[in-house]
Amino acid sequence: MTQIATRCVQAGYAPGNGEPRQIPIVQSTTFKYDTSERMGQLFDLEAEGYFYTRLQNPTNDAVAAKICALEGGSAAMLTSSGQAANFFSVFNIAQSGDHVVACSTIYGGSYNLLAHTMAKMGLETTFVSPTCSDEELEAAFRPNTKAVFGETIANPALAVLDIERFAAAAHAHGVPLIVDNTFPTPVNCRPIEWGADIVTHSTTKYMDGHGCGVGGAIVDSGNFDWMANAERFPGLTTPDESYHGIVYAERFGRAGAFITKATSQLMRDFGSIQSPQNAFYLNLGLESLHVRMPQHCANGQAVAQFLQSNPKVASVRYPGLPDDEFHALAQKYLPNGSCGVVSFEVAGGRAEAERFMAALRLFAIETHVADARSCCLHPASSTHRQMSDEELVAAGISPSMVRLSCGLEAGEDLVADLDQALASV
Repeated sequence: MTQIATRCVQAGYAPGNGEPRQIPIVQSTTFKYDTSERMGQLFDLEAEGYFYTRLQNPTNDAVAAKICALEGGSAAMLTSSGQAANFFSVFNIAQSGDHVVACSTIYGGSYNLLAHTMAKMGLETTFVSPTCSDEELEAAFRPNTKAVFGETIANPALAVLDIERFAAAAHAHGVPLIVDNTFPTPVNCRPIEWGADIVTHSTTKYMDGHGCGVGGAIVDSGNFDWMANAERFPGLTTPDESYHGIVYAERFGRAGAFITKATSQLMRDFGSIQSPQNAFYLNLGLESLHVRMPQHCANGQAVAQFLQSNPKVASVRYPGLPDDEFHALAQKYLPNGSCGVVSFEVAGGRAEAERFMAALRLFAIETHVADARSCCLHPASSTHRQMSDEELVAAGISPSMVRLSCGLEAGEDLVADLDQALASV
């Protein structure tokens, strides 16, 4: 297998003689066929090809294949956003009356998706701390549990998931582990190598890297045996009457069942497709991902070290700091660096945090993270504002927490900006 840098540049698309060197943008809703019989074969999933971009598109498939190669999976698909990817990854195997175990520190949007929106659909979620005891983790499972969900690096708590431990617990109960790998990207961590079964991404973040296209991705490891747990996953192991009675796990096996079902059933019904234009932008970002991530990590480390030494900072969270709670796990799962995101608490509480942010010059206040330009956010009043104080604490967020996303600027300039802003506190 080629190195990760080579896969970033060349995986997913191999032009033939005289064909475009760059991935073509197939900006078409539909595809022409000479006979209805041929199109019928596509609708029956008996032949490969394209008939409507809501389900599949050549540009999207090429970029999904690259992400699949980066993560070391068997199949992948693009979605319209990271939220759509997380929704599809869970809803593809869980429905009304089912149950999911999830980490309490996950991104606020993902928490709301599971705790509120999917709860209205009849799906219950039990949230556990990523540092919970083995007994607490075991107690979270129920007979109707269908999946375990977590983030490699939690946003914005920056808790590092012990992937092997959560995978072992999930597999002991016959369910898959789904891991959102947005922050480290496959350059810094490949969860499948540690036992994860499904990996999701908000490609809007580091994978795109330039803040120009919203998108998501799902990668299936191809390792989970759906038929060995057939009674738990009837959507994959019994006939789908909405799609010609296909039994996905039989027809497509471990390698293709999950993504085929998510495409032919969920994408068909929800239509959360990524546009081919955005997929093209995403591929441009992926080609430099292996070059950009080390700089993000270097800037994150420099900023974290500066903040830790500043008396106006109450606390700093960054897995690269030797005394961070998750440093040991980061050394195990993220030996080459974690990400460019740093969370810290300004001494003095919420008012001082807001004063600090107003004084920043290079760090822009944005509802975004993980691109080339440095930005910052006050989670308690933005991405996590729907949470109660108790939910915020469980998610590892305080009223004075500020999330910094260190871009690709000179690290010295970022530190200088933080220094002058803290002087106003």
